[in-house]
Amino acid sequence: MYLAKLKVSGLRRISSVELQFRPGLNILVGENNAGKTAVIDSLRALLSTTEDGAVRLDESDLHLSQGGVRATEVLLQYVFEDLTLEQEADFAAALQPMGGDKYAAHFGVRYTLSAGGRLRPKRWCGLHEDNAVSAEMLEDLRAVYLPPLRDPASGLRPSRSSQLARLLTRLATTEEKTSITELMRQFEKDLEKESPVANTQKAIDTQHETMLGAALRQSLSIGLTSPEFHRIAARLQIEVDSFDVDQNGLGYNNLIYMAVVLSELETNPDAAYRALIIEEPEAHLHPQLQGVLLQFLQSKERKKLAEKEDQEGREGKVPADQSVQIFVSSHSPNFASIADVDTLCCIHRGPAGVKSFAPRTVKFVPPAKKDKLQRYLDVTRAELFFARKVILVEGAAELFIVDALAKKAGYDLKRASVSLLSTEGLNFDCFLPLFGEDALNIRVALLSDADPPTGTFPGAKDAIVLSATAKTLEAAKSDWVEPFFALKTLEYDLALHEENRDAMLSALTEMHPIIGATLRIEVEAAPEADRAKVLFKGMFERDKGESIQKGRYAQSLAAAIATSKNSIAIPPYIEKALDFIVKP
Repeated sequence: MYLAKLKVSGLRRISSVELQFRPGLNILVGENNAGKTAVIDSLRALLSTTEDGAVRLDESDLHLSQGGVRATEVLLQYVFEDLTLEQEADFAAALQPMGGDKYAAHFGVRYTLSAGGRLRPKRWCGLHEDNAVSAEMLEDLRAVYLPPLRDPASGLRPSRSSQLARLLTRLATTEEKTSITELMRQFEKDLEKESPVANTQKAIDTQHETMLGAALRQSLSIGLTSPEFHRIAARLQIEVDSFDVDQNGLGYNNLIYMAVVLSELETNPDAAYRALIIEEPEAHLHPQLQGVLLQFLQSKERKKLAEKEDQEGREGKVPADQSVQIFVSSHSPNFASIADVDTLCCIHRGPAGVKSFAPRTVKFVPPAKKDKLQRYLDVTRAELFFARKVILVEGAAELFIVDALAKKAGYDLKRASVSLLSTEGLNFDCFLPLFGEDALNIRVALLSDADPPTGTFPGAKDAIVLSATAKTLEAAKSDWVEPFFALKTLEYDLALHEENRDAMLSALTEMHPIIGATLRIEVEAAPEADRAKVLFKGMFERDKGESIQKGRYAQSLAAAIATSKNSIAIPPYIEKALDFIVKP
């Protein structure tokens, strides 16, 4: 059983959005203020009614439209799928047919404004609001919420409600509880016989009887705890490398706490549905530990799937559902880059408001493009899931040079919320499906080379001749994606402008003094119409010796552009792309 759909209406920045989840791990990613916390609170509104307290909303949580009209209510709708027969019996009142012999459990929560300014919830199941959710159903929907900036040590300290005490109670059989209780009772008896304890007991008893007299005195005893299992469990605590948990680091304590919580959830026989909701785990974990945590969560999902398939194969029936659905919200590109693409659920702000998009719903043609996307998503490229606008370039060389040109021309890409990303070659095809009307509603400028036939060196005013590959990219143009092409390549288009050649040759001379000096003489001796060709061929199509390394040269050229006191001409296709991407 897992939560397959959640529809949120009227909550904070969200007018209306429907999210689709999967069994196991779900990672909510998106920029700040996109609505991730609103989604987390929507989950808690149904799943955490008895754990960590119910979500409390007030009038300020009602959605305010761009026109200044405030919503009158918050409506949350939930659909659970893949129920076992036993779970269908538990949630019979919530069931609705899906087709065939399958049923889904539907729940709803509506928050309406009360006289005191608070929003009061009404929970129901099925399709009719008069069908109230029973207390038994709520107990069957078990979730633990881990808030951001939390203090995990408080959940690990000894107490009756600690996660450690719950886990111990879950794992111990009746006979084992009795055995532990007898061990503690015997230990208490032995402890009482020790001289320091016995003498302390006698001293207290003497003073106590002197104070109150024989008629009023009480029976006192020194011990660790009453020999009852629940009291023993409440006194146990975790030590870390022989230190108290309070002396351990906050990040590691979070990982310990998650391990205890997951263990308790997985061994809970009472709940039909179990969920772990973690908000911003990166708040306490450095990138390496973020990777360790994510690998652990993904391995839990794979292990549960393997166990289910194994049991189905051996017994020929569907096993009891003991899986835990995990929801993690994050605005860390590091977390998004190492996650399986299928686990991501993107929440972003488009022109029409907050929208949701799951990359796993994209049909990559051929399917191998999806695998390529997974390989190419590193920390930098995963930034696209958090961006408002994106410029995609072919490689590192273009990345360095376009960034330098934009700064030189006065474009502040960071303040314009633009992410400049490299696809490492002509790998636009695996990134472009992520953008569009039914995907990420963000503006994308695609910069690429026209790559005309070999030996072609067009003039500045010549028409663009697109290669077959460039034509494919041109066909990707949409309301969200706009391709822009160099006449030949970025370096050649730069060389077409006389004012750029000095900086280009200076950058070359810094790397290769002899080649740079020789090429400068050749360029100056050539007719004006041929100088771009001579400069380009002298670097990247050399008749003798190896051609210049584009990546290294790009770094040198970017530095030359940044420090040049002369004006630098931006190739028209780049200038158009920058204007397109930074406009409101």
